[in-house]
Amino acid sequence: MSVVSAFAFPWLVADIGGTNARFGLVTSPGARPSHVAVLAGADHPSLPEAVAAYLAELAGGVRPGAACLAVAGPVEGERYRLTNSAWAGSVRELDVPFAALLNDFEALAVSLPHLGGDDLVSLGGPDPSYGVKAVLGPGTGLGVGGLVPSGEGWTPIPGEGGHVTVPVQDERELELVRALRAQGLGHVVAEHVLSGPGLARLHRALAAVNGVSAPVLSASDIVARVDDSLCAETVEVFCGMLGSFAGNVALTLGARGGVYLGGGVLPRIVDRVRASDFRARFTANPDMSGYLAAIATTLIVAPQPALTGAAAWLAQLAARELVG
Repeated sequence: MSVVSAFAFPWLVADIGGTNARFGLVTSPGARPSHVAVLAGADHPSLPEAVAAYLAELAGGVRPGAACLAVAGPVEGERYRLTNSAWAGSVRELDVPFAALLNDFEALAVSLPHLGGDDLVSLGGPDPSYGVKAVLGPGTGLGVGGLVPSGEGWTPIPGEGGHVTVPVQDERELELVRALRAQGLGHVVAEHVLSGPGLARLHRALAAVNGVSAPVLSASDIVARVDDSLCAETVEVFCGMLGSFAGNVALTLGARGGVYLGGGVLPRIVDRVRASDFRARFTANPDMSGYLAAIATTLIVAPQPALTGAAAWLAQLAARELVG
């Protein structure tokens, strides 16, 4: 019996972030998501209304037989709550025969065995190996997840690692944390600096520490101004701190199978990440440098990897339904 009879096609897959909601359709077993579209979250008061708009306006009015939604926030059973958006509720409100939820970095983790070739760029270390994998990435927030070998397959691990205390390595970075506190942040966590909004915060903090004035810039402005010394320094500090954070994640999960980086920020600055202190900071733990040096660090540049992960998760659930 095929997967087709478990959940009727097409399947709806989605990657719901704090800023944008990405949707796609899986039309046959093993197919990559098609009819991919990005909707601005601010244009829709709720997730069910965004889903309805996508299906009606961009997917030909189809009625999916199943759905898997990856959301940027905690998932509890059938309920979700986005960390950086007011959207919250239950997948039952979507009016789909079968609907599953994943944290967005769970979905990104599930995608890892299905990525290869041009989907990935090495950031240093040996080739990725079989074993526990970690995935993290700066976007509207800072997501963290894991993937653990489980029998013949894999089990994703959700997490909220972006909210750990910010990783600092030297006095200069401590000065930046002090500047961030002076600008209104109390307890500075990793997401406050290692995210799109975090780039803007770092830029302001560096201006304060350097004693210079600077315009208020967005993350897009900062990465685009390659000839601006303050913007260039901001990106360099960002990449270095991200390396330390990634090393912490690797040690916490025992991610000998590789550390993968995703999110919306890094694919725009691939060459600058590769030329930065990222890898040196990743391995710069005096007690565990050899352990970390043996772990691959890889950047995900596939256009919609969380949709691939959501589709793979639905296929796994469909296979279980057939066995059951």
